[in-house]
Amino acid sequence: MAVRWRDLDAFNHVNNSKYLSYLEEARLHWMMGVPGQGMDDHVAPVVAAAQLNYRRPITWPAEVVVELFVERLGTTSLSIGHRIVDDEDRSIVYCDGNVVMVWIDRDSGRAAELPHKVREACSR
Repeated sequence: MAVRWRDLDAFNHVNNSKYLSYLEEARLHWMMGVPGQGMDDHVAPVVAAAQLNYRRPITWPAEVVVELFVERLGTTSLSIGHRIVDDEDRSIVYCDGNVVMVWIDRDSGRAAELPHKVREACSR
């Protein structure tokens, strides 16, 4: 993922809020590979929590890689661990942490069972 000039803040490094955008983009790319994208007319995922540990600033120009991995697979939720690393030197970690996604019933707004296709995709 290319760091864009507009991602920078007054200190000439990537603004902390952009890290969330990078993570969102990576999760969306992953979800596009899940049959049905993990949602349908009845259930859909929402972000319930996000934990980001900012390890070092990202400066421009740069290319970063967002690594995602399953930390915990629950009945109605999924904890996705993440690392944002430098594209050329993966030992340079800019950020790590996790995001908890909960599947909800679109009608009631209550937690719903994790779709089978999502569970299957997380088991690979």
